[in-house]
Amino acid sequence: MILFDSHSHIDDEAYDKDLEAVIERAQKENVCAIMIVGIDIPTSLKAIKIAQIHHRIITSVGIHPHDASQCSRSMLDTLIHLAKENPCVKAWGETGLDYNRMFSPVKDQESCFSAQLEIAGSLDLPLIFHERDSEGRFYEILKSNGPKCRKGVIHCFSGTREELFKYLDLGYYIGITGILTIDKRGKYLRSLVPHIPEERIIIETDAPYLTPAPQKNKFRRNEPSFVKSVLLKLAEIKNADPEILSQAIFDNTKKLYQVDF
Repeated sequence: MILFDSHSHIDDEAYDKDLEAVIERAQKENVCAIMIVGIDIPTSLKAIKIAQIHHRIITSVGIHPHDASQCSRSMLDTLIHLAKENPCVKAWGETGLDYNRMFSPVKDQESCFSAQLEIAGSLDLPLIFHERDSEGRFYEILKSNGPKCRKGVIHCFSGTREELFKYLDLGYYIGITGILTIDKRGKYLRSLVPHIPEERIIIETDAPYLTPAPQKNKFRRNEPSFVKSVLLKLAEIKNADPEILSQAIFDNTKKLYQVDF
């Protein structure tokens, strides 16, 4: 089995005391690559520092919709510089819209999102998308801000069947987290998984959040090694051989992030 945690936040302070042990545990579970996702300048910088000293750890840079009210040209220029100067930066994001918690006004979220779409296009970087309760606005912006050849992943997909097919029609990958393994919360997602083509699925932890079952019963903090539980649940639902499925998803993730290792 070969695994790629396509979305983590192991730059979080929750790992400051045992990051090396976390990475070692991931390797023991055949997690052969990890993406650390930036959500602002400090997290992007910290992620890059981790990637610079660890093999097969890559990063992204971006501004999360929660922080869109602070989005400025100088902030975006700094992130552009980081992306250009550091080979470990393989994607842009986490960016998108979050109308659930509303930590930033709608106007700020939409303008910050649109600016990042343009930047990612100019840098030829795939995007890591965040969407919560935007009632179709997220999709409208994606549709109106081409190009059709844009690569990206809908991080932690938890939308409707209709939304799933819209994202697939746009050519995006679908990121599946530990929610899939949770009895009640993951029931609807489990009903949608059979409709996702194997070549469009990637798996993620979103660590330290969204700990999957069975680890959820023992550990509050998620970590990349637990992505194996997501893969095993996927294989069960799709009635697929876990080893064969893991290789396909690993290849999907390499293709998305344009890495060769």
